[in-house]
Amino acid sequence: METTSVGLISGEGEFPLILAQVLKKQGYRVVAVCFSKEQKRRLDPLVNRVEEVGIGQLGKLIKIFKKEQVKDLVFLGKLDKSKALKIGIPDVKAFLLWKRLKNREDNTILKAVAEELEKEGFRIRGPAEFLKEFLTPEGVLTKRSPNEDEWEDIRYGFYIAKKIGALDIGQCVVVKNKMTVAVEAMEGTDATILRAGTLREDTVVIKVAKPIQDLRLDLPVVGLNTIENLIKAKAKVLALEAEKTFFLQQEKSLELANKHGLAIVGYRGTDGEA
Repeated sequence: METTSVGLISGEGEFPLILAQVLKKQGYRVVAVCFSKEQKRRLDPLVNRVEEVGIGQLGKLIKIFKKEQVKDLVFLGKLDKSKALKIGIPDVKAFLLWKRLKNREDNTILKAVAEELEKEGFRIRGPAEFLKEFLTPEGVLTKRSPNEDEWEDIRYGFYIAKKIGALDIGQCVVVKNKMTVAVEAMEGTDATILRAGTLREDTVVIKVAKPIQDLRLDLPVVGLNTIENLIKAKAKVLALEAEKTFFLQQEKSLELANKHGLAIVGYRGTDGEA
């Protein structure tokens, strides 16, 4: 029986490495494309082939996957959008795609790239299809449960995060006493949390999937580093959208959260909030 190949379009971080290992264990042949020498070095022992390309080399990416007879593609990992603004001269495919975008926000770019790849005959598969065990369950995950005021902030923050997400701005907001302290934009979740910590302590951090989001692309991800930054920022609660947020290194993260009195919850929201 012929082994099925899967193409991994890898951003930075640990999560693409985890996915590569899971795919190999499930019997797939993994061909990866990444955007930095460091990520290539980390992926190399975990996949069958890995190539580094520039962020603006869409045509090269397509040629690599077609040469390797890959049909199914998975996007995963963090892409630094500030670096994407310094890509230099893109290839023809990337340039034409860039010019026809209605805006250059994350979801717009990812959806346009996915649609371009689908036109080339590829099938886009969501990472949750392979990594269900990493999705955040509903309920209180830590020893400490949020108090009544913190639950109020979770509900309010969830509503605000969904509104911000509908504008394709970010996935995370930080609130305190129903006041918005910080909103994620290009800087990413960790920087948003640390910035909020310079403004207020004892905050509630909420991270959600955008309402307009293609759930195959860019689902929210948190991990041990997120918990460490919550502690640095002296935040008190982390609320993650249940079943739509990946939570890595859960055991170590919850152990650290419990040690510092953090409350972490998986929250679905209500129709009014979402």
